[in-house]
Amino acid sequence: MARCVLFLSVTILLVSGCAFKRVVRSRNITYLNADPAEHKTGQQLSIFAPRKHTVPRDVFVFVHGGNWNSGNKSTYNFLGNRLARKGIVAVIIDYPLSPKANFVEMAKDAALSVRWVKNHIADYTGNPERIFVSGHSAGGHLAALITIRHEYFDTLGVENPIKGAILIDAAGLDMYGYLMKEKVYDHQTYMQTFTSNPVRWKEASPLYYLHAAMPPMLIYMGAKTYTSIAESNKKFVAALKAFVPVPDFHILKNKKHIAMISQFLNSGNPRYGEIIRFMQAQK
Repeated sequence: MARCVLFLSVTILLVSGCAFKRVVRSRNITYLNADPAEHKTGQQLSIFAPRKHTVPRDVFVFVHGGNWNSGNKSTYNFLGNRLARKGIVAVIIDYPLSPKANFVEMAKDAALSVRWVKNHIADYTGNPERIFVSGHSAGGHLAALITIRHEYFDTLGVENPIKGAILIDAAGLDMYGYLMKEKVYDHQTYMQTFTSNPVRWKEASPLYYLHAAMPPMLIYMGAKTYTSIAESNKKFVAALKAFVPVPDFHILKNKKHIAMISQFLNSGNPRYGEIIRFMQAQK
């Protein structure tokens, strides 16, 4: 997965720059201060907003992938720029990574970033009542977890402010099923992220916490993604039908895992229009 992130970074550098004059960028804003006593590192986010606006804009919070142990927000500046040029306020976040943090700490900080957005995004032309979360790969897992499990916002003393979620080839939707099947050993990275306790694996799996009151989801999966991601997405969508008879689920032909996010380098990619229409449809 780390090689995939490096490949994506190099690809972005090779893409010729577009005219970004229509975008106001506010980078490296701290949403969580470091706390050495608790061994917590500070976390930041970057905001990309349309320069011209007449009304508050919908907000798209993106959580990057990287196997829960790598990646950073700046790799995805291209996504923020392109969304802002299409009239969306985009927020790209960082979060703590394994082995320094487990999935609970990652999800808590992702929820903290959304709370920060709720409290401050009006200062950046965003509408705090219309916050959507998204993520690719491990980021898709965290986005799904905080969307579905209200506990993460309950511990912050706020109602879940998420209006909807966009999952892009999300990993870990059934981490319990994957780890039970693969029998991953303690020294491997997944044990650092999810522990060796099967009870915790189930707590990490959005599949087992679906409910009638959850926000709507737009779900994308690559037809040629990793087998584990394909299996968990299909199980997730099948379970989702108990609450949403026709899930908004799209399998993208010939797309591998990395292509599911690198496709957004193309400003004309039809996914942008689909995502914006999904956001606009949520009242």
